Amino acid sequence: MTAEDARQGVRALLAAIGEDPDREGLRDTPDRVVRAYAEMTCGTSDPARLLGRVFTDSDYPTDEMIAVGPIPFTSLCEHHLWPFTGHAWVAYVPSEEGGIVGLSKIPRLVEHYARALQVQERLTTQVADALMEHTDAQGAACVIRAHHSCMSARGVRNGAAMTTSVLRGVFFTVPEARAEFLALTRP
Repeated sequence: MTAEDARQGVRALLAAIGEDPDREGLRDTPDRVVRAYAEMTCGTSDPARLLGRVFTDSDYPTDEMIAVGPIPFTSLCEHHLWPFTGHAWVAYVPSEEGGIVGLSKIPRLVEHYARALQVQERLTTQVADALMEHTDAQGAACVIRAHHSCMSARGVRNGAAMTTSVLRGVFFTVPEARAEFLALTRP
C-alpha cells in the first residue's frame, strides 16, 4: 500500500460519512491525515540503544530508587485510531553493577512505546519490562494515567482517566519500595 492509497482511503471515509472530500475545508485533509498518522506511529529509537549506556559513580548510591514523572505523552488507541493522552511515572532501582541510565532516557523510552498503535495496558508493561530487560535493575515500575478520546468523545462519552500500573522486581516483592513509588505518583 502506498501513501496515495492511504489518501484515497481517507477520501473514501469522508465520502462514506456524507462529506464532500473536494470541498475547500477537506481538500487537503487526506494528505494531512496520512502525514499525521505516519508521524504519530513512527518509533524512532531502539530501547536497547536508549538504555544501553549506563553511568557508574562510586559516590552515588546506585541501589536507591530513581523515579521520573510525570512524563507527558500522546499515543493512538489501536482499537479506534484515536489519541489517548496522559502522564507516565517511571522508576527503577539499579543494581550495584548496573549503574544508572541518563535521565533523558526514561522519557524517551515512554515516547518510543507511545509512538505505536497501542493500548495503555501494553504501553505500561513495555516501559517497565524494557528497563528490566536492558538494564541490570533490581526492579522497575511504571504507572500511567491517561484520558482516552475514544471513550470521552463517543460511546459512553465519559472523560474519566484510566490508570494502569506494572511493578517488577523489588517494586513487586518489597512492600516498602512499592509504597514509596506509588506515593510519588499521587496527584
